[in-house]
Formats: sequence, structure tokens, C-alpha cells
Amino acid sequence: MEQRLAAIRGDAPPKRHNARTIAALTGNPGCTRRAVLDGAGVDKPALAGRVGFPARFGQSRFAITRGNIFEAQVKADGGAELLRLVAERLGVPVPTAASWTDLGDGDDPATRARRSATLLTEAVSPVDTDADADEPTGAGESRCADEPAALFDHPMLGLVVAGQRVHLEPDLVAARLGGRFHVVEIKSFPVIDGQADPAKVAAAAVQSAVYVLALRELFTARGHDPHLVSHEVVLVCPRDFSNEPVAHLLDVRRQLLVVRRQLDRMDRLDTLLADVPADFTADPAADPAILAGSLARVPARYAPDCLASCELAYFCRHEARGQTGALGRPVREALGGIADVGEVLALAGGEPATEPERAEAAALLRTAARLRADALTTA
Repeated sequence: MEQRLAAIRGDAPPKRHNARTIAALTGNPGCTRRAVLDGAGVDKPALAGRVGFPARFGQSRFAITRGNIFEAQVKADGGAELLRLVAERLGVPVPTAASWTDLGDGDDPATRARRSATLLTEAVSPVDTDADADEPTGAGESRCADEPAALFDHPMLGLVVAGQRVHLEPDLVAARLGGRFHVVEIKSFPVIDGQADPAKVAAAAVQSAVYVLALRELFTARGHDPHLVSHEVVLVCPRDFSNEPVAHLLDVRRQLLVVRRQLDRMDRLDTLLADVPADFTADPAADPAILAGSLARVPARYAPDCLASCELAYFCRHEARGQTGALGRPVREALGGIADVGEVLALAGGEPATEPERAEAAALLRTAARLRADALTTA
């Protein structure tokens, strides 16, 4: 299969995933085109530019700089303020002692990953090992009040995606707080009057679930209970329009299931490739016309949400013109799977359904068209 994937992406080495790209995989799990391209490690930004539909999203330099400044501020003084925020949000006493280990500099990713794995698993104490994985946050408080906390800055974790091991780097892992390990994500988007942008919070939750899954798999591989890693992630953001940090808990159990399911699907690439033409290519160096024709032979499942997370979204949107999917998943599902907008309009206009399973959708469309006409007449 590796030879097949190499032929798909061309001479370039496979693009490695990170937490953002893995999280993006969960946004449209039914898209075969994206699963194949990501499984092969295709350079999708280069591919999108080559076929004439370059990606138009990404973080601005200003946002990246602002995020780095906020993260440095939160982690100042050995993470003292960060530790207080996390402990208070988890409902446990603020530890009187804490170690700070910076794992973000120096060696290559593989070496950093090995060092991170060793130090993180060494932080598991006998008290942690005996803890009930299902007890709520704070239940280990009496056992662990005297245990020093451990903060691991930018540890390097690993996860297998489509048969390739990728490296992931959470902002922080806090260990031995309430007997558990907690992933801490620091984001620069504000929490105003106690509310943050729901879309950004949802994206942070999925990204954090990727880190939780990677840390749990590390613990499993080292013979520890994976549920020592809590499903509650601590999200730290600026409050209102200041740089004052505020912490919130995110329960990522649902996101963990979604990420695991999509990764399992990526591991079954051989099944997906069975329906992909043998001469399919996504090599950015190929002729644009050949690439566009090749992509058209692998089914996509475009939805407007793709514009925020997939580099090929503008190509797929152009391709989906006249299709109900281009109007969004709710519209496509409400129409009972009728894919063509022209057919929808014909049914709404009174044309009989050619297939029995579309009779109900046709009746609803005719009713909707009549109600719309009555409303316009009344107006």
C-alpha cells in the first residue's frame, strides 16, 4: 500500500500531520477524497494552487504573534499563575510545590518524543496508579494533597495516522493534580462576559482530544492505566479585552470518540483505495488538467464547513455547483438524499418523482413551494 500512496502523491515526501490537521479530519468523515489525500500525505495547499483554487484560510502572523505573547505571559515565573488557574478550575488545592520541565527545545522530534515519554511516565506515582479512573476530578485530593505537581511544557507526543507516526506538541501537561494528568491548551481568542466564540471553542476541544488520545496511548504502551489522563481539558484564554488569563474546563469525551473513529477509518486505507482508480494521481507536479480530472474521479462530500478546514474546499465547492450538498449538510439531509438542485426544483414545481423513495420528499417540496408562493402573494 505504501507504494500505491507514494504513486498518488508523486516524488515529494509525505506531509506530516499535526493536531490541527488531525482535528480537521473529523469535520467531514464521509469525504473519501480527503481521506485518500491525507492518508497518502499529499501536499494539499500545493495541489489546490496547482488546480487553480488556492486555499484562503490560515492564521495571520498577527494572531500567531499575539498567541505566543499570551502563552509566554501565562507561563512566566515557572508557571506559578498557570498552576493556580488550573488547580482552582479543577477544584483541588493549589500545590505548595511544583516542578517545571521544558521539553520544547533542543533535539529532533523523535528524541524529544522519547524524552517526553520517559519523563511523563516517570511522573506516575503509586498513588496515581491506585486511583479509580472513573472518579470525578478532585476525588484524589486527599490522597494527592502532599504530592508535588509536575508541569511539562511542550512535551512531544506521538500518534499513528494512516500507518505513519506523527509528532504532536500540546502547550502543557499538568500532572498529579487530583490524581490525574490534564492537557492544558492556551489560546489567544478572548472570553468576553464568560462566553467565547463557540466555533473556536469547538475547534480547541477537538484539537485537545487529539492530545489526550496521544497521551493515553503513551500510557497504555508503557503499562499504565490510560484513564490517568483526564477527559477534562483545561482551556486558558484572555478574559474580555485584557491579557488577564482565565481557565475553563472542556469535557472532550465525545471528541475522543470522533477522533478515534476517524483514525480507525484512516487505518483502513486499503479498503478506500480499492474503489480509487489505479491511475489516480494527486502529484502537485502533474499537469493541472490531469489533476482536476483525476480528483473528479474520487468522490468528495463538500459542505460549506469545509471552507474553514480543508485546503481543497474551493475546488470542491466549484465542482459541487448545482448540487444540494453545496447548500450544507442539513439541506442535503432534509431533501432525502436528492443530490441535484435541478431535480429539487422540478419536484417542487409538480414533476412526479421517478423513484418511489423520493415520493415523500417530492410531496414536502411541493408543499413548501405552495406555502412560499402564498406568502409572496400575500406580501
